[in-house]
Amino acid sequence: MEDYALDIVIGKGPGARSLRLNLPRFTLIGATTRFALLSPPLRDRFGAVYRLDFYDQASIEAILKRSARILQVKVDDEGLKEIARRARGTPRVANRLLKRVRDYAQVKAKGIATHEIAMEALSKLEIDPIGLDEIDHKLLNTIIKKFNGGPVGLETIAAAISEESDTIMDVYEPYLLQLGFLERTPRGRTVTPLAYQHLGLPCNKAKSQQTLWQ
Repeated sequence: MEDYALDIVIGKGPGARSLRLNLPRFTLIGATTRFALLSPPLRDRFGAVYRLDFYDQASIEAILKRSARILQVKVDDEGLKEIARRARGTPRVANRLLKRVRDYAQVKAKGIATHEIAMEALSKLEIDPIGLDEIDHKLLNTIIKKFNGGPVGLETIAAAISEESDTIMDVYEPYLLQLGFLERTPRGRTVTPLAYQHLGLPCNKAKSQQTLWQ
């Protein structure tokens, strides 16, 4: 990268020769969600490394307003706020929810997505007020009810809810970890008291652990 050249090996064995192609000066930009999988020599050659965080509520609302204009969706400000609140801080999720609310509004409300219509549509999709969907609830409830809140291994959770372990780790866990509903420990995944509170379940985990160590 530093030499602005590409070395290509032509042929095999003793007859192989190297061909160098000089390249014009360029700027290389990379994007990945698995930064640790890049080899250290490649990582170190990037002059600046930035981390993208989840979008805040105001940013998601601005994105939704633009998407609504492009899709020609009639939606009021309160409806947009409700969609943004449940979008998990991710624009693609927000746009997907907007399209589903639009579809529901076209059938039930003559194409006008009010706050009430947005709430009804999102409720039909089983997405709660903070953006947790059916699988999120299933994951948390499984750890709580089948494994007493954890700790429990990832493969065991995957088998219990019939989901791939990679899907759980890459799709569902990041948001649950950000909310503080889930913890990763050396012994496995553990549900926190915040998750019990959100689900409206009694948190008797600490009591059970005390009995265990006694």
